[in-house]
Amino acid sequence: MQLVKYLQAQGIGSRRQCQILADSGLVVVNGETVSDAKAEIVPETVRSLDIGGKPVCVIPLPCFYILLNKPAGYETSHKPRDWPSVFTLFPGNLRNADMQAVGRLDADTTGVLLITNDGQFNHRMTSPKHHVAKLYRATLKHAADAAFCERLESGVLLHDDNETVAADAAELSDPHTLLLTIGEGKYHQVKRMVAAAGNRVEKLHRLRFGAWSAEDLPVGGWRFVSIG
Repeated sequence: MQLVKYLQAQGIGSRRQCQILADSGLVVVNGETVSDAKAEIVPETVRSLDIGGKPVCVIPLPCFYILLNKPAGYETSHKPRDWPSVFTLFPGNLRNADMQAVGRLDADTTGVLLITNDGQFNHRMTSPKHHVAKLYRATLKHAADAAFCERLESGVLLHDDNETVAADAAELSDPHTLLLTIGEGKYHQVKRMVAAAGNRVEKLHRLRFGAWSAEDLPVGGWRFVSIG
């Protein structure tokens, strides 16, 4: 891949802008200045990238996968309405990449959020037929008991769409803390299921999505992950 195309893929700017940066000697790859815009770059070998003396986030190519420990107060949207976009948590060049969240978390919901530019992976993780497990910790308004969990596991009727859905697993770590595992991703599903079972979610945190957990990341922290 030519340097100019590599820089474009890294979200640095337009082809013309990347050409000017290279011609001006402002591009440093793995500690070496590369001033030929047509120089061949092997993306897998790039460990560091500096533009104009400033380090830039190196984006894995052609596909990347991000694990984010989402904080409260951010919308999972490129065009948020009431809160900042969750994508503003990333460096500038990464924000320029064509990436989408794998499903959504409400603005007030925290925890594991996957983000990628791989459409096939996104579909595989969110399609109901693949039944990828998602584990949530819900803080309940009212104290619950074993019968409440049994209702969730046997199936509850979501009144606003007249459909019965069941949890893969439901257990209480204390009367106000529910651990709920679901294999679907319907709109506000956890909150709606809890409401249908006769309670209310006061706080919601996603602990795990498939094989991924964000417990080793600080709130708002992120890292690239491998799906292999």
